[in-house]
Amino acid sequence: MADQAKNWEDVKSYSLDEQAEQALFDAQIECTLIWASKDGWPMGVIVNYIQRKGRFWLTASEERPRVNQIRKDPRVCIAISSKGSSIVERQSLTYKCEAIVHTDRETLDWVLPEFANAMRPGQPEKAAAFLAMLDSPERVVFELIPNKRVGFDSAKMWAASEAARPSDSPSGSTH
Repeated sequence: MADQAKNWEDVKSYSLDEQAEQALFDAQIECTLIWASKDGWPMGVIVNYIQRKGRFWLTASEERPRVNQIRKDPRVCIAISSKGSSIVERQSLTYKCEAIVHTDRETLDWVLPEFANAMRPGQPEKAAAFLAMLDSPERVVFELIPNKRVGFDSAKMWAASEAARPSDSPSGSTH
């Protein structure tokens, strides 16, 4: 790591490993979904997500303009950060994905309960109420199939330069 510390522009060696990636999925329920708007500009919104079967699952109302735009151009990106989660050291993941917009009952019937339970963990009554709210006539589910990943784990970077470690980051932490 000593050679890496000389070149702070190259952060490849500070990537998030599989174990830390799964811990981030377990700790965080929000991501930023980015798509191309009708005029071609990138547009993003912070939304809830679940990660199942190696894919990301999000939901929205058919009335949201992003639904039609994603149908027209299924190339999307999501960014997930540890900010606001139980993970102390800063971590992030970005995925380029291909999106599929589902409206079929079979997909809704398995994704929406998973989604509601993930958003209201350990609260079956609240999850059931949230599910009832989600399962609306205009509901769609986005299935995001990842095809490129970029991860970052600040604990690895701070280990190479303790002097630059933020004061809210535990020394020597390997979260």
